[in-house]
Amino acid sequence: MIKKLLLGFLLLSVCFVAVLLWNTIQMKPKDISVEPVEIPETDEAAIERFASAIRIPTVSHESEADFDSIPFLDFAKFLAQTYPYTDSLLEKRIVNRFSLLYKWEGKNSSLKPVVFMGHMDVVPVAAPQSSLKTEKAPDDLKANINSIWDVAPFGGEIKDGFIWGRGAVDDKISVIGNMEAAEKLLREGYKPERTIYFAFGHDEELGGEEGAKIIVELLKSEKVYPEFVMDEGGIITTNKIPNVTAPVALVGIAEKGFISATLSVDLPGGHSSMPGDDLAIEVLSNAIVKLRQQQPESRLTPPAKEFLLNIGPLMPFAERIVFANLWLFEGLMVKIYEGSSVGNATVRTTTAPTIFNSGYKDNVLPTKAKATVNFRILPGETTDDVVAHIKEVVADDRIVVEKGNFLSEPSPVSPTSNGGFKLIEKSILQIFPEVNVAPYLVVGGTDSRYYNEICENIYRFTPITDPIGFHDINERLSIEDYKKSIVFYYQIIKNAGNLK
Repeated sequence: MIKKLLLGFLLLSVCFVAVLLWNTIQMKPKDISVEPVEIPETDEAAIERFASAIRIPTVSHESEADFDSIPFLDFAKFLAQTYPYTDSLLEKRIVNRFSLLYKWEGKNSSLKPVVFMGHMDVVPVAAPQSSLKTEKAPDDLKANINSIWDVAPFGGEIKDGFIWGRGAVDDKISVIGNMEAAEKLLREGYKPERTIYFAFGHDEELGGEEGAKIIVELLKSEKVYPEFVMDEGGIITTNKIPNVTAPVALVGIAEKGFISATLSVDLPGGHSSMPGDDLAIEVLSNAIVKLRQQQPESRLTPPAKEFLLNIGPLMPFAERIVFANLWLFEGLMVKIYEGSSVGNATVRTTTAPTIFNSGYKDNVLPTKAKATVNFRILPGETTDDVVAHIKEVVADDRIVVEKGNFLSEPSPVSPTSNGGFKLIEKSILQIFPEVNVAPYLVVGGTDSRYYNEICENIYRFTPITDPIGFHDINERLSIEDYKKSIVFYYQIIKNAGNLK
């Protein structure tokens, strides 16, 4: 009897190992046949045009009182003067004073259009004072105690093989790349089969409610329902995926939601020499600590699983066993991803306290304390789920929880089996034949969130490699990346325009 049990156990073990090995062997990179294309030369003057675009400080400030409309008007004028074919031959509409919508009429009106997006605004250049190194700062920046760059942030300087300045990476590359490509195609007499829109918002860094949201309302009123939409988001990376040495083009098929919740408490104060048991700062601080210690459960979402299945074949054999058998190793994979900030953001609704206000004098116990906690929400969860989670974890009726003024639900997950994703994949491989394309979850937010109302196929990709200075000091884009970006936009516009 024991021998039979041992034999049965042995057979089960052999079968188990065979299944693991079979799944691993079957996990192979996608075999995508892409015809080579002749890559057009990039006009060297295009480099200076991009630098000129960076020199226009289209900054989005948190406070409306700090908003300066002149740079946005100057930027629109710059586009009109720099790209005369695009400005005159395409239908151009100025939306809500500063955003831009171009329509390139296709030959076949029965085909759904496509939309290529970008945003013209940039974040401020200020950096924390603690990072200031005035002895290395240019004279014209020393007066600004909150900022330190190696070059003037809006100087559009070209040096060391890079184009420097705020907006080089986020996101004037999308705007200027599309405009350069469209201008070249128009000069060549190209006419798309289907209609193409270029939609450039002016307030993406503030949530897009005055730009992209209004553009979508306009398109919806005109019954425009795109075949697919492509916005900024994913990049090409050569060093951000452990154990993968080949470059990977990350195409976002979904993005996380966003909510900043406000927690406030109002308790008796008094003199600091006689503190009681319940202090406003202490009560609220304890609540914040609880939220950090008891975060929402981690899990693999459909976009995360698709990402793993696409990069698994690029892994060494031992690691590939795990990727090929997620039915068994999903829990292990989640634990591994929890180990880094980037990985944790992929598998969890994250909790980040960002603002805390209380007190005004060192010998006075404040009666009020207020904090803001930012959550980035996984697909499948909602802002209401987050609020319920906060109340459950804090479990203190003295603390009032309120949703912030701006919030966004997680986006739906766009398919990878349809024509839109395949066209983007094909266009990437035509220009970057050495890369592997993988869908993934965008952990930040983009203007594309508003297009869910009119399109099910929304993708997020910018054709640049491991960008430097994203929302940071010394933002810059390599000249090589810039040139390849123009070629990519040129090719994808042609591919999309010819898609029947």
